[in-house]
Amino acid sequence: MKFYIIAGEASGDMHAANLVYALKEFHPTIELRGWGGDKMKDAGVQIVKHYRDLAFMGFVEVVKHLNTIFKNIKFCREDIEQYKPEAVIFIDYPGFNLRILPFVKNLGIKTIYYISPQLWAWNSKRVNIIKRYADKMLVILPFEKDFYKNYQYEVDFVGHPLLDEISNKMKNPLFYKINNLSKDPIIAILPGSRKQEIAKNLPIMLSLTKHFPEFIFVIACAPGLHKQFYEQFYNSSNIYYLFNQTYDILLHAEAAVVTSGTATLETALFNVPQIVCYKGNIISYIIAKQLVHVKYISLVNLILDKEVVPELIQHTFAENKLKAAFQRLVFNDDYRTAMRESYSELKNKLGDEGASERAAKIISDYCS
Repeated sequence: MKFYIIAGEASGDMHAANLVYALKEFHPTIELRGWGGDKMKDAGVQIVKHYRDLAFMGFVEVVKHLNTIFKNIKFCREDIEQYKPEAVIFIDYPGFNLRILPFVKNLGIKTIYYISPQLWAWNSKRVNIIKRYADKMLVILPFEKDFYKNYQYEVDFVGHPLLDEISNKMKNPLFYKINNLSKDPIIAILPGSRKQEIAKNLPIMLSLTKHFPEFIFVIACAPGLHKQFYEQFYNSSNIYYLFNQTYDILLHAEAAVVTSGTATLETALFNVPQIVCYKGNIISYIIAKQLVHVKYISLVNLILDKEVVPELIQHTFAENKLKAAFQRLVFNDDYRTAMRESYSELKNKLGDEGASERAAKIISDYCS
């Protein structure tokens, strides 16, 4: 049995890798090829393109790289046609995957979408592409099943795979020593995985270091980038740079400052009080404001449908506002307690552990 998997970012790489491990329980000799990252490679997927070469964010950035994007789409189609898999598994990444999906369906290859694009946030008309060309849709957020039901499209809710990824993590008593950290309380800084978003957001995030010298600020650095890339934005003696240790950082953190995305959910599942922030290209932001129809940008607030974690977006994401929000986050015990109580509610909504196994079972049954 041969599968082709397409993931275009770090979180998709992680979830796809866990799905692969689960699929191998059903089909030990399965062959896998696709687009992704190091975690998929470690799981046994032959990686054709690494996601770090695909990371274009925002409308302006996409326009600038249209030629590269079209070349990638053409190459991906040709690669799938030559590989002739039994099924292609699409992991989120709608700007790319929704252009590959119809092509694969028309080849007569089974199409499975695991982790829905955020169609409920903007351009919901894309549901019609999913309905027409995706044989199976497996969703991981509880409200997504009802969203698709409104479009007369039945999907499978499997729960959130982050619950599995996080459940077995435990504090390492040597964490401080191994990483040469001082014994001051840790503030986790999660600036994203793409150069564009890091360059926009990290300098403001690290402005906290001069106001709160009693903490150390530990940056969860993205794989594929270098320490020198991060050092150019801000320099302080209480800043540390750690690679491939995001969950260990969160396990030991007093609080976190996080760019929007899956990281907000990860931070909540580790029970760490957080501030969510984001600044992007101004033109992209203005366009997005016209198209996006959700009240919040963080998954925590979206899933609970209320403001649990503060959001500082675009013009509100400034040093003075971040300083004030951080002051409240780390020194107001009642506020921290209320946030953590909401985190418990969030975990209940996400379902039980075992999402990857449930997804693999559905895919295996469908393709057998």
